[in-house]
Amino acid sequence: MLNLDTHILVFALGGMLRPSEEALLSQNRWSVSAVVLWELAKLVQLGRITMNLDDGDVVRALNRLHVWPIDLETARVSTRLDFGGDTADRLIAAASVVHGVPLLTRDCAIRRSKMVPLAG
Repeated sequence: MLNLDTHILVFALGGMLRPSEEALLSQNRWSVSAVVLWELAKLVQLGRITMNLDDGDVVRALNRLHVWPIDLETARVSTRLDFGGDTADRLIAAASVVHGVPLLTRDCAIRRSKMVPLAG
């Protein structure tokens, strides 16, 4: 299983993955932190991405994801990570730490972390 950050999920749904990302995703089950779903809806609302969250294909794709809850342990770990960044990025990375699931991200700050298990 892999944990996807928001941008990777958007790239995957839009067919914009790098070949290495596509290979990793084709071999693993996908998961996201619950905050990724909120970020996705917010990006659509703000017009930063064009996606119909009511489209049947999109709904089916999102319903296939395993969603990690934002529980107390995830919240606590998010405050102890070794990188800065916005709250959503920290919660996404914390889910990978707490659940031991590699994170697939292009975020350079997260990729420099010594704490977050990374895919690829």
